[in-house]
Amino acid sequence: MLRIIDARTGEAVVAAPVRRGLTRVQAHASGYGTGALRVLLVTDVLVRALELGGTPVWALLTGERQQAELRAGAAALGMHPFEDGQDLGAGVGEAQVLHVVGEGAPAPDGVRVAVAPVTGSAGPSDPDGPRPPGAAPTGPAVPRPALPADPSVLRLALLSRPRTEPVHLEAALLSEAHETLVRWRGAVAGWARRPSRPVPDEVRGRLRNAWEDDLDVPEMLRVLRWAEDAGPELPDGARFETYAYADRLLGLELTRDVGAPA
Repeated sequence: MLRIIDARTGEAVVAAPVRRGLTRVQAHASGYGTGALRVLLVTDVLVRALELGGTPVWALLTGERQQAELRAGAAALGMHPFEDGQDLGAGVGEAQVLHVVGEGAPAPDGVRVAVAPVTGSAGPSDPDGPRPPGAAPTGPAVPRPALPADPSVLRLALLSRPRTEPVHLEAALLSEAHETLVRWRGAVAGWARRPSRPVPDEVRGRLRNAWEDDLDVPEMLRVLRWAEDAGPELPDGARFETYAYADRLLGLELTRDVGAPA
């Protein structure tokens, strides 16, 4: 059962208190930058976690500035589409409303999922942050770096830190994320050639326990690193299924190179 810390009270609450009840997850982000993208990324992971638990989800985006850029950036990072949450009226019978907001930002009544800011020269968190591919500049004419050639690199870099802790987005962090993705995708493609084996119950439990504990994605990544180095006690076919299972929440395209020439 997914539990999330409500930033208003500091207490853990059940993210979906009514079985199969509709849950609205509303991202509050305005102005294009890595800080706003991190808010959307946490929203996307939260939506994925709820859906994996069988909860129907209504995902919305609310903000006043640069919404087109934000949506383009979200799409590039592999996020599910967001409906427009601007001027949303009364609820439509949701069993739960979760508001995902930047740390200290205001939000309507409901459970508040706080996201710490992003700093660092590799990805400024102000509105003049990295521009998504194909998006035209808006606002002041200032230099804005593009997303990495593989946007999953930025996704992994942002996911590698707890959502309640600031991310210092520097070149070293992006380089580490790139090297990890290349290594994992190559390993997954190799494991896919071996006989399939199910994800061991213990490993599946470790992954679910991590994401159900306030979206502890860094712990999930630690489980994957363990699986990578586990040795013969974890067959290659089981490693493949473990990574494919975890990627349903991580969204890192870890099976992308399966079937590609070695």
